[in-house]
Amino acid sequence: MRAQGLHRLQVGPIDLELDAGACLAVTGPSGAGKSVLLRMLADLDPHRGEAWLDGRACSAMTAPAWRRQVGYVAADSGWWQPLVGAHFPAGTDFARLLPAVGIAAEAAGWPVARLSTGERQRLALLRALRPGLRVLLLDEPTSGLDADNVARVEALLGRQRAQGLGLLIVTHDEAQAARLATHRLSLQGGRPGAPS
Repeated sequence: MRAQGLHRLQVGPIDLELDAGACLAVTGPSGAGKSVLLRMLADLDPHRGEAWLDGRACSAMTAPAWRRQVGYVAADSGWWQPLVGAHFPAGTDFARLLPAVGIAAEAAGWPVARLSTGERQRLALLRALRPGLRVLLLDEPTSGLDADNVARVEALLGRQRAQGLGLLIVTHDEAQAARLATHRLSLQGGRPGAPS
């Protein structure tokens, strides 16, 4: 993925590149524009500038076509059905999928209202991982998790990267950024610092 001149409200312009299997950690204080950047890349908010995937511009694709390849997991994801399993494709192997992030397979039958914040975060991540996904945009994906579950999520993300998924992760956790990132971008007041 490549983005050039992304700009919305007081954020940008921002240029970035993310190779397959790489992880770009975006850091900075609250209000710096990190979440706005993710929403621009996901093409969820109107903005200036452009993003490309394999040389094809986001503006040249339909929104559903872009979002099948560029997934976004918000810090507080939406849930539109009452039961967990209804948020996943038919035939999902919950006995294999859910324990990978420390959730019992029977949680597929639970009401969403029963889930803790951390369980919602982990399930939203699993829900976003689908065939054809090329880039995953994550907004504070482990902020509500204990150390064991952070390790599970990071291991899952590592396996996905090894299969070529590009990750762009917003995090306030400097140690997490150090563990996961191949590159870093710091935002201050909506403007990028020097990438590393």
